[in-house]
Amino acid sequence: MAKVKLYNQEGKEVGDLELNDKVFGVKAKSSVLYQVYNAIMANAREPWAHTKNKGEVRGGGRKPWKQKGTGRARHGSIRSPLWVGGGVTFGPLNVRNYKQKINKKMNQTAVRMCLTDKAKNGLLVVLEDLQSDGKTSGMSKLRKSLPGFGKTTLLLAHVNDEKVNLATRNIKRFDMQQAKDVNVVDLLHHQFVITTKKGIEQLEKRLAK
Repeated sequence: MAKVKLYNQEGKEVGDLELNDKVFGVKAKSSVLYQVYNAIMANAREPWAHTKNKGEVRGGGRKPWKQKGTGRARHGSIRSPLWVGGGVTFGPLNVRNYKQKINKKMNQTAVRMCLTDKAKNGLLVVLEDLQSDGKTSGMSKLRKSLPGFGKTTLLLAHVNDEKVNLATRNIKRFDMQQAKDVNVVDLLHHQFVITTKKGIEQLEKRLAK
């Protein structure tokens, strides 16, 4: 059974915590991580770019000049894609759908793989408990005393604590997320993960199925 070091709120090591191998002892498969990561990123994508084709551009109702006799190339409308200010051929549209389906089982497996990697490489930091008065100074002091200071860090809270949120949001490279909502993108975009014993319990309850 995997183990991680347990710290108190002063940042001092106070023992070890055993982890559930169903969540923190999973063999990694890069193909699964790649597929789930790309699907989540695609589902967050919004198609803002939009172009108009020849039929949507305003104007160009009459023929610019007669068909024959001018010596110039024949044209039927100044809104042709050949003209400056004309329509766009095969341009991006805001109705495009980038959504990809994610299998729930695969999604959970990918999260387990990321958590296993964090625990295996000493990138998972577990606290006995976490209390905050809402001030950045206290949280910053705690972060400095824990492993990985200065690295991108994700704090996984077991509840949405407004004071903890206030204390963390002004610390660089330090983000907060609820353990029940964490996904592959959150874990891959942060080098270190900090949570509490209750956060571990919530992760194991969610993923050890």
